[in-house]
Amino acid sequence: MTSELRTAEVIAVGSELLGSTRLDTNSLFISRTLAALGIQLKAKAVVGDDRALLKDLFALAITRSDVVVVTGGLGPTDDDLTREAVTDALGISMSEDAAITATIRERFARRAMVMPEFNRKQAMVPEGATVLVNPNGSAPGLLIPVGEKLAILLPGPPRELQPMLTALCEPQGLLGARGGVARLHTVSIFTTGLSESHVEQLVQPLYAPWRDSPEPIETTILATPGQVELHLTLRSAEHVRAKATLESARAELTKVLGLSAFSTDGRQLPHVAVRGSV
Repeated sequence: MTSELRTAEVIAVGSELLGSTRLDTNSLFISRTLAALGIQLKAKAVVGDDRALLKDLFALAITRSDVVVVTGGLGPTDDDLTREAVTDALGISMSEDAAITATIRERFARRAMVMPEFNRKQAMVPEGATVLVNPNGSAPGLLIPVGEKLAILLPGPPRELQPMLTALCEPQGLLGARGGVARLHTVSIFTTGLSESHVEQLVQPLYAPWRDSPEPIETTILATPGQVELHLTLRSAEHVRAKATLESARAELTKVLGLSAFSTDGRQLPHVAVRGSV
């Protein structure tokens, strides 16, 4: 029986992402989309166009996570090295898919252009991979089974990546079918007037035992300007019970935090100050 996918990592590829002019905006979308399947993003890395370094990062990620999503580096130029690095790490070969080459040629022909031979690189498919259609670009995606795990290679532009990942995560999609019935459930508390360490001192005695329960609650404390946030996450297939468990946990934390807890519904402090808390 195919195992349920629970954890994921993202590797964003591109030397431009290491500078100050280009941000990786894909990870938030990937995290949110996978969370809807109960797959939790546990780590993220950004790497330049370095074949050896990408190979090492991918090799480590696939040993510790169920899904590794690699974004970018699927273009036709010499610095697009994602396919090569991943196949290096997995020890598998690639071969040209003539149908993909024909599709790319046709795409250029529709614009009255001749496809450069460099684009044949985008038709190279790793052994055992499933080709993911890209309706908005020339670079197809790739899904590679690695034992019970999955490697997913997607193009970097969001307008290409987002519909491809969405299709994968639909109930009939190759990823959606592996998500199982468990989902990630989250609630939050926003506080003000206390430091991060003061919040921890108040709530740690309550949340520490939750880690050892059959369905552990993961607690994250995040300091942001003017406030400290607590985020509680529970992975469960029993959605009604999970909601009740998280609401009970949030009520316990809110009680010990007292008046410093100003929001439990995601509203920011200015909004609460103007309209009043609930």
